[in-house]
Amino acid sequence: QVQLVESGGGLVQAGGSLRLSCAASGRSLSNNAMYWFRQTPGKEREVVAGISWSGATSYYLDSAKGRFTLSRDNAKNTVYLQMNSLKSEDTAVYYCARGRSPSVVKTPTPSNWGQGTQVTVSS
Repeated sequence: QVQLVESGGGLVQAGGSLRLSCAASGRSLSNNAMYWFRQTPGKEREVVAGISWSGATSYYLDSAKGRFTLSRDNAKNTVYLQMNSLKSEDTAVYYCARGRSPSVVKTPTPSNWGQGTQVTVSS
């Protein structure tokens, strides 16, 4: 069974940066696309970014394009979300998730989720 553990969340001022990490244990992630979702109270969880098993293909929410970068290190079984130029509307709980296929898709139905990490951007 895969366990995903996120870290790197916190409080940052608007315009600042954070780097989220998602470390997996129990199983290799090298055959799966990986995703970051986020959720705010009263709203549905939305996909922020996704990356294919090799890292060659990625997907970003329109509002994240040009500001967020998703990368992965399969040797370390870890994925990273670098978030720059953060805005107050980026405030949410961010979740790491393992995709069911090697390819990234726009509407994934993950097989595993992390516990989430809070990102708060103050304006």
